Amino acid sequence: MELYGKMAATQEAKFGQKDTSDQNFDYMFKLLIIGNSSVGKTSFLFRYADDSFTSAFVSTVGIDFKVKTVFKNEKRIKLQIWDTAGQERYRTITTAYYRGAMGFILMYDITNEESFNAVQDWSTQIKTYSWDNAQVILVGNKCDMEDERVVSAERGRQLADQLGFEFFETSAKDNINVKQTFERLVDIICDKMSESLETDPNVNAGKQNTRLTDNPTPLQQPNCGC
Repeated sequence: MELYGKMAATQEAKFGQKDTSDQNFDYMFKLLIIGNSSVGKTSFLFRYADDSFTSAFVSTVGIDFKVKTVFKNEKRIKLQIWDTAGQERYRTITTAYYRGAMGFILMYDITNEESFNAVQDWSTQIKTYSWDNAQVILVGNKCDMEDERVVSAERGRQLADQLGFEFFETSAKDNINVKQTFERLVDIICDKMSESLETDPNVNAGKQNTRLTDNPTPLQQPNCGC
């Protein structure tokens, strides 16, 4: 585990060097997309970061990342979004990246019961390897495939409530609730930062309160029951 931790630190350091060309931002949030293999994590990230989709993605090997900058209440927030491999053989590598993550998108495939059943295990990994205040949104992806659905939206909501997570059904293919999921995760993180600032002014000293007061974009309501 120590070896993999060093590998993760090395890759993140390389990211930091690569990203130093643009330091014009107020905050940087490290986000991870996790879940079983083939639930659509990479497609989800590409849809959000590049507004592109292809069904030809192969399984992620290890971990990859993209960067996207968003604006909230006149604050520029750089999102460092890590796309993790879902296969068991990469688990030791990917969990090394949980450290320092401020938010997680925990994803399952609504057409795959096994991926839904694995959510509990992924949740346990978040609690084990990440910091206590990491925010999590549970996502049921591929809701465009209604004819192949095996996990109802209600079961997803119930599990999210049980785990204390917020919940979205999404489709990277049809671009349903992808942007809204990330926006909501950023909102939750900013709210938590504000609470920390209110209780401990020394947290992020010198930074203004970034509590979000703007209304989030209304969720799309497709026929798949999202």
